[in-house]
Parts: sequence; C-alpha cells; structure tokens
Amino acid sequence: MANRLPPLNPLRAFEATARHGSLTKAAGELNVTHGAVSHQIKALEQSLGVKLFERVGQRVKLTPHGAELLPAVSTAFDGIAAATQRLTRPASSGALSVSCVPALLLLWMTPRLGSFTAQYPDIQLTLIPSNDPRDIRAPHIDVCVHYGNGSWADCWMRKWSGLELFPVVSPTLINNRPIRSVRDLADHVFLHGDDGREWHTWLAAADALDLERGRRHHLGDARMATEAAVHGHGVALGDSVTASALLARGMLVAPFSLSVPAVDEFYIVCRNEMRTTPIVQVFIDWLFAEKAGDDGRADAPVAGRIISRRKRPQLKVIGAKTAG
Repeated sequence: MANRLPPLNPLRAFEATARHGSLTKAAGELNVTHGAVSHQIKALEQSLGVKLFERVGQRVKLTPHGAELLPAVSTAFDGIAAATQRLTRPASSGALSVSCVPALLLLWMTPRLGSFTAQYPDIQLTLIPSNDPRDIRAPHIDVCVHYGNGSWADCWMRKWSGLELFPVVSPTLINNRPIRSVRDLADHVFLHGDDGREWHTWLAAADALDLERGRRHHLGDARMATEAAVHGHGVALGDSVTASALLARGMLVAPFSLSVPAVDEFYIVCRNEMRTTPIVQVFIDWLFAEKAGDDGRADAPVAGRIISRRKRPQLKVIGAKTAG
C-alpha cells in the first residue's frame, strides 16, 4: 500500500502551493527555489496522470483533481504535525483535556486534584463532565474516564474499576423516617440516576421486586441522584467508588448490608495515537495509583457484597441511628 503513495517532497510542494495560491510563496515557505517547486509539482502530476493546477494571471488555481486531492494531503500533514507535537511535549508539563463521568469527576476526581497538582504542578487540566462516547474521538479531548460496557471500537481502553451499587440516604432523612427493612423503602422517594435498571437490579437481589414504589424522581445521572440524596430528597443508589467519601464524612449512610455489581464499569479510553503521549501516560498512571490507594484502605466505608441470590437475604440497617 505504501508503494502507491507519491513521494513526500512533491506532496509538500503541492500542499504549500495550494495553500498560498502561488509558486513563489510556496518556495519561500519551503526554503527552495521557484523552479524546484514547479519541478516537484510537475513530477506529482506525472505520477498521478492528472493536472493539479492551472495558471490564472500571476497566481495558480486548483483544478478539480487538485481540489479533490488537497483535503486528504492537508489532513495527513496536520496529523503528522500534531503527532510530532504530542510526542515532543514534556511528560510533566503542558495542557491536558479530560472527559470524565460527571459523578466520578465531582465526587472522586475533584477532591484529589491537590494530589495531582502536587505531583505535576506544570500540567494544566481541563476537566469536562461528560460520558458521551463522541468525546473519545474529539480532537480537543486527550483522554476519557467513562462508564460503559467497554464496547467502544477503534480506540485504546483499559478497565479502571468495577463498582458495587447499594442504597444511600442522608442521616437526617433516615432518622426522621426510619428504614428498618427493605419494605420501609416504600415510604421514601426513589431517586434514579438512570432509566430505573439499577434500582431494579438491587431490588431483585433483595427479593423485593414486588415492593410498592410510589414517588420517584429521574435525575439524569448518578451525580444528581447522589446530590439529591445528600439533601434528603429520597433514597439513591450509591456506588463503591463515588459514594465512599460521602459515607466516610457522614453525609450519607448505607441502610443495608447488601450490594450488587453494576452492569457497567469505569474505563480509561483514548484515541490510539494518544496512548503513547507522555502527558497522557502520566495522567493514566496517576489514576491507577490513586485507585490502588483507595483499594488498599481497609476501612473503606462501602456496603457488603451479596452472598447468595437464591434465598432471601438477611438485610440489616447499618451506619445510622434510627428512631424507636
């Protein structure tokens, strides 16, 4: 396939001439003579068997064949220049743009920015709250930390963390309206961060799909559902990654010692060409180091795993004083 590509120098002469509309200006940019540029273009035209330029007064104009070729050549040169810039960018300085799941960004990553800044004071982060798969190929985004099933194609990815789901509620709400058993959830507002699938999964594990559920709010994402729970607006499903700090600070409690694995997981994802960029590698390494630190803490305040789903689990209230 590479043998069918025209030589690089004629392509450079073609692109510069097309951009300037002038052989003389192209020669000045490339630091060669007018005749050298003209010779390179003629060689390219002979190689392709088509006419690429026509003269219009003192300037040159692309023919239809030249206009068809130019976008591909320009894109290729822009890509080479961008890749070269990324490869030569220092690992510990520069700008880095990160797209991250909103809940993870707000509740896990933002509190740890001090750790990252202390290690890499010369890296300027742009953090974008998003879980949009289009971010993976967006040219202005370097790396993504997204929640999904890992089905993104034609990109580099690595699983960062699985997570467990369990109900969370504010201490004030649970003290005013006790939750002594799963049946007591019927007296509370259900806060959804998705279409209801995750609550369905947890209630199935608790053998409570027949629970009469009244009021419910759909908040759009886990961050908003968790925030609503903090403010006492109902019971949300927290997870073992983003809710851990809120549980540790007593802003939320987990009423039941039952959790279920989430259907999806957190992944670090980026375009293939970004994977070897030093500044991206620095950030990925930091993410895994921080997660390893979390996993190594024996006192991590998360709910327990379900042991068996074949028989009704024994649910108990933990983490809060209840009335009565």
